[in-house]
Amino acid sequence: MIFTALRFADDAHSGQFRKGSRVPYLIHPLSVARILLDHGCSDELAVAALLHDTVEDTQVTVDEIRTIFGETVARLVEFATEPEKIWSWEKRKEHTIRLLGEVEPAALLLSVADKLDNIRSIRYDLERCGEKAWQRFKRPRAKQRWYYESLCRIFDARLVDSPGVDLAAKFHAEVEAVFDQT
Repeated sequence: MIFTALRFADDAHSGQFRKGSRVPYLIHPLSVARILLDHGCSDELAVAALLHDTVEDTQVTVDEIRTIFGETVARLVEFATEPEKIWSWEKRKEHTIRLLGEVEPAALLLSVADKLDNIRSIRYDLERCGEKAWQRFKRPRAKQRWYYESLCRIFDARLVDSPGVDLAAKFHAEVEAVFDQT
């Protein structure tokens, strides 16, 4: 199922790049899946990681995911899909934070792996480009800090068993490395 999902994600994200870069978008879902597999998570969760942005960023539907990969993967992908693009950035992020307070453990693991890869990318871009890296985002550094620190509090509080506790600690360390720079 992992290789089927990999081919599916590759087709869905064909021609897409990470925001403000020449890095093919597929690298991100691959990294998220790797984080989860490296921490002993199930193949089903890794498949959801490979597909987690397909509904949000491509023409793929949750029903297609459900038909090909099953209900559990579809539910996790649906959770990972941000609501209404017409909502403001703040409203979408507040929605995510509220949702993370009540979702199932597998969805939390998917989210922490996704956000861990995102914050690592930010740290890399800051090392490479300096403060100019913030210009590729819809909101400035201060707003990003609020969001990532809010995520830290949720992950630290809710991910208390293995492998979540380890992932939450890694995420927390990355957030501190990015936002506590002088």
